Amino acid sequence: MTLNLQDITRVKTLDKATFIRDYFKPQKPVVMEHQIDDWPGYTTWNLEYMKTVAGHITIPLYDDRPVDYKDGFNEPHAKMKMSDYIDLLKREPTRYRIFLWNALKEIPQLQNDFTFPDFGLRLMKDIPMLFFGGTDSYTFMHYDIDLANIFHFHFEGTKDIILFDQKQNDYLYKVPHSLITREDIDFENPDFEKWPLLAKATGYKTQLKHGEVLYMPEGYWHYMRYITPGFSMSLRAIARNPKNLSKAIYNLLIMRNFDNAMRRLKGQQWIDWKNNQAIIQTHKRHGLI
Repeated sequence: MTLNLQDITRVKTLDKATFIRDYFKPQKPVVMEHQIDDWPGYTTWNLEYMKTVAGHITIPLYDDRPVDYKDGFNEPHAKMKMSDYIDLLKREPTRYRIFLWNALKEIPQLQNDFTFPDFGLRLMKDIPMLFFGGTDSYTFMHYDIDLANIFHFHFEGTKDIILFDQKQNDYLYKVPHSLITREDIDFENPDFEKWPLLAKATGYKTQLKHGEVLYMPEGYWHYMRYITPGFSMSLRAIARNPKNLSKAIYNLLIMRNFDNAMRRLKGQQWIDWKNNQAIIQTHKRHGLI
């Protein structure tokens, strides 16, 4: 038995009007296969290029270890020179990933390699974020704290992606006071005896290759696994749905600070309690306990 996932619609390119009508308004994901063929970065952006322009920079790294109460919100697990990290990616599989790195802040010349596309949404131009990963590295299933509309541009390599919308929350074993599901769920090969409600969730899947662009609507859960080493850039636009916008404000101003405070007060007991509640609350809602 596998997850109930449908393939994300693929198109060659999209103009603004079609994107707004067919994907933004109905909040449906889509992959654009040739939207950025005219970017200089479409040709130049690969791991060796990033090593050339950013090899001297020390970058934050994350892996797939379970959340620890000692870790701050989005606190990195290690640091490394970019040149050494790219050498590691090419040499062997590694769990280390670069997550939410605002590279343009440190390497302004990268701005010359792309243009901000006009999809009819106001993009936050000061925070283009880069993400890197090695073979078999992955992100836990999560959604972004600001529930933004995300345009995810992939470069070099291949990665698998699974998405769920917020309507699936009751089936995903969401950890309370956080943005993640249970970290021990394998979304590529789920154990439905252990996680029976996952069988009721409906979502989307795709595989991104070099130069393809994925639109992820507001608040979409996403799980990403790198099949081969590569990297992506995300551009984001603020949530338009009032419910999502209010949830984003709550997450940023209240949830994040409350969770950090409880980690300091309760330590690992707080993390264990949240993970246990993810099962209890999910099963209780559906009469399994």
